[in-house]
Amino acid sequence: MTRLRENGPTLLAVLSLLCLVVGGVIHLSGAPLPARFIWASGAFAVLVVLVFDMVRALLSGRIGVDAIAALAIGTALLLGENLAAAIVAVMYAGGQLLESYAEGRARRDMTALLGRVSRSAVVHRGETLETVPIEALVPGEVILLRRGEVVPVDGRLMGANAVLDLSALTGEPMPVSFDRGREIPSGATVVGDAFDLLVLRGSATSTYAGIVRLVEQAQQSRSPMARLADRYALYFLGLTLCLAGAAYGWSGDPARALAVLVVATPCPLILAVPVAVISGMSRAAARGVLVKTAGALEALAAVTTVVLDKTGTVTSARPAVGAVLPAQGFDRDDVLRLAASLDQASAHVAAEALVRAALDAGLALSLPQDVVEQPGQGLFGRVDGHEVLLGGTRFVRSRLPPDADFSRDSLPPGAAVVAVGIDGQAAGLITLTDPVRPDAAEAIAAFRALGITRIVMASGDRTDVAQAAAGALGLDAVAGDLSAPDKVALVLGEKQTGVVMMVGDGVNDAPALATSHVGVAISVRGSAASSEAADAVLLADDLRRLPVACHIARRSRRIARQSAGAGVVLSGMAMVAAAFGLMSPVQGALLQEVIDVAVILNALRVLKD
Repeated sequence: MTRLRENGPTLLAVLSLLCLVVGGVIHLSGAPLPARFIWASGAFAVLVVLVFDMVRALLSGRIGVDAIAALAIGTALLLGENLAAAIVAVMYAGGQLLESYAEGRARRDMTALLGRVSRSAVVHRGETLETVPIEALVPGEVILLRRGEVVPVDGRLMGANAVLDLSALTGEPMPVSFDRGREIPSGATVVGDAFDLLVLRGSATSTYAGIVRLVEQAQQSRSPMARLADRYALYFLGLTLCLAGAAYGWSGDPARALAVLVVATPCPLILAVPVAVISGMSRAAARGVLVKTAGALEALAAVTTVVLDKTGTVTSARPAVGAVLPAQGFDRDDVLRLAASLDQASAHVAAEALVRAALDAGLALSLPQDVVEQPGQGLFGRVDGHEVLLGGTRFVRSRLPPDADFSRDSLPPGAAVVAVGIDGQAAGLITLTDPVRPDAAEAIAAFRALGITRIVMASGDRTDVAQAAAGALGLDAVAGDLSAPDKVALVLGEKQTGVVMMVGDGVNDAPALATSHVGVAISVRGSAASSEAADAVLLADDLRRLPVACHIARRSRRIARQSAGAGVVLSGMAMVAAAFGLMSPVQGALLQEVIDVAVILNALRVLKD
């Protein structure tokens, strides 16, 4: 049934064209009656499909100018203009086929993602390898990935190096090299040597599964502009009927009324808008920004204010270890090695920093056992026979004896720290730095070049820390000490004066993302809550993609309006000419198809740079 629905436009176009050609050959051979019957058969087949589509649209609360096509074919058959009916049928079916092809061409960058989902994985089981469905993978298992395979789940690299193709996820054209301990997203393709991967997330919650869900949602959406086009189409239908009636009443010639109906079939307003919008969504996806709905693309085109979260958005998504401060009786390298070994089982952004610092220091990491993680607080487990505990200071202290304490005298003000407990003792603190992203300044400059008038940074950190991070970025305002409700209030305030895009990556950003006109989550692998609440997801780790997406959205909106407006004007002029008897129904059908093809090809310009 699905295949029949997908091939429907092609089958209908072929059938109507075949009837037109065969009827024409028979007519030229001197048999007009059989020819008329064949022409009528092809036209009637298209009419039946048209009426079915109209009923289905009415049941969903929509009505469009397909009704004009049905009236044109039906009227032509009633008037005995079977050739005209057959030509209109071919033109309509051909237009539907062209629109279907155009949408398919525009969706290709998004649809390509859906065909790459892995079905199985090779898992280490003791000394053997076993192939299992990816649904059976659980965090903590180690899988083998070979050249040419697609990474099935998010994981941490256990080998020394891995070379991956990330183009399907981020649009990055060149292979990317990953070092030991780095987190690898699902959906990437192995282009280097085989390596082992420690599973961090199951298949249902991994990066690629999230992208696939977002793509499916995006493909099913309709934009406000397309819905507005449907409403305009109703007025266009009324205008067409009035003009056709006036032409008949003034001339008494039903052929003139038929010519008016024919030249209005179908309306470029309906064809151009969805093609341009879908093309824009596809173009943005190819540049690493997955826009979840067509309405979000239109809102993206109108953005005047940008609100940026600080941590993981303006500042680096990869914190670095600043210092390791061991407690008395503990060795610095031992504290870092045991903490990093345990953190290999965590997907937290701080975990990668610890693992990377330990490997850079030449420390040999061990596989952790019996790991339990409490999201947002910390984790504990066994490493080389030691009970290791790490996380926030409050979390770690609550699981140590009452006399255990961490000295914070040597810490800089506002420093982010990871507390480490080993075998029931306070083992030390590890400080983390959060540098400003190297692409932040360029992204902000690109927003300014687009004419975005206000850029604000919102942070849960202290105001002085947030202002220090903002530095010379040239922001219009910096707000610190914000809770999740405070960020919502800030977005609501900015919405009073402009169209707001909120960019963030944390769980506490989700309410603000949902409140803004356009919420953008930084990477699907960041926070599931923020990705679900957002209207778009930045797949590439590059803020500069966001102003590019805004430019694509604006260009899509401009071309959609241009195509629809030009098409309606040309159709209106042709309808007036038909009403005055300057063209026959057959000529009108041919002219309208030329107009339809022109507006669709113009809408496809969105796919070009």
